[in-house]
Amino acid sequence: MIPLIFLRQNARLLSFGVFMSFLSSAGQTFFISLFGGEIRAEFSLSHGEFGSIYSAATLVSAALLIWGGVLIDRMDLARYCTGVLIGLAAACVIVWFAPNALWLGVAIFGLRFFGQGLTSHAAITTMARFFRAERGRAISIASLGYTIGEAVLPAIVVAALAVMAWHGAWLAAAGFLILAIPVVVWLLASGNARAAASAEHNRADSAIRRDSTLSEALRDIGLWLRIPALLAPSFLFTGLIFHQIHLAEEKAWPVLDLATAYSLYAVTAVFATLAGGILIDRVSATRLVPVFLLPLALSCLSLVFVDAWYGVYVFLGVLGLSSGITLVMLGALWAELYGVTHLGTIKAFGQAAMVFSTGLAPGAMGLLIDAGYTMAWIGGAGAAYCVAASALSLLARRPA
Repeated sequence: MIPLIFLRQNARLLSFGVFMSFLSSAGQTFFISLFGGEIRAEFSLSHGEFGSIYSAATLVSAALLIWGGVLIDRMDLARYCTGVLIGLAAACVIVWFAPNALWLGVAIFGLRFFGQGLTSHAAITTMARFFRAERGRAISIASLGYTIGEAVLPAIVVAALAVMAWHGAWLAAAGFLILAIPVVVWLLASGNARAAASAEHNRADSAIRRDSTLSEALRDIGLWLRIPALLAPSFLFTGLIFHQIHLAEEKAWPVLDLATAYSLYAVTAVFATLAGGILIDRVSATRLVPVFLLPLALSCLSLVFVDAWYGVYVFLGVLGLSSGITLVMLGALWAELYGVTHLGTIKAFGQAAMVFSTGLAPGAMGLLIDAGYTMAWIGGAGAAYCVAASALSLLARRPA
């Protein structure tokens, strides 16, 4: 359990983390894919073509994330978050008026760069930097914002599309993001005292154990042994969710069941997020790397062995477990391995690598679908990759 006194003492700083991770939903794959049918129809795109545009825009955003992520180590946090949210709102506006596929690509770049990239980066980096003994718990609480978005936004989007054109939903999202900026600034101002105390504690700790720079982290062989496992969730989750409508059609799962199954996904993700935070504080994220892909592998295997209507609940329910533990573990791992002095810079590298893998997934899976491969085949391949990547990570050691 997470102590109530911890929640009370850090309520506003934790609320900042939750709110920012929720706002990142505008650039997350699950949200964009809800408009996938309308977007493909509007611009006359096949699965592979839309996936390729999505992948190209995401890969460009990944290339720029290292630069954008580093700024969190150098700028006032409130100013940083304000700029990021303005950029995300602008991307939503571009989706609203995009006249052709080229502008659609520009819009997706902005959504991925400012949304999945920098908004998420600000939320989790802040938690990892300003908390130490309770780092896992803080990240687990902040990560609930992702789950809240995944739980409530699909239903909101479906309701919105019943009363307005799909373009209008993106304009409404832009307005909400602009209105959220004063709330974010207020939450940060209220959490400054706790943040300052935590930062001072971390500086004292860093004086005893010198933290690694990015160049030193990149020379650590353990990083490269862990990377295949760390990138598996972002690649497989993004690809499978991006093509979720095609998956439902192939399996003959009713779309209503698909939407309903997200409620189960949310429940399992919340459980895994909170339990994962407590487990990481007790065991450490480093020790969990070789085993954290187990739920993801099982979710992929369900696509191989379960075709019945309840398969969508098995798939998304177990995927929620994977999502919850992954969010917390990736948030804590970089601080555990390399310290917090250069955390923004090092985590920006990790975030860029993750976004790079998400950029490859929709296009790669879209081309496989166009070539005639089934989602069951893709799921089996994903499960095999999880096993191989987990075995490789067993060889990694914690840096001295």
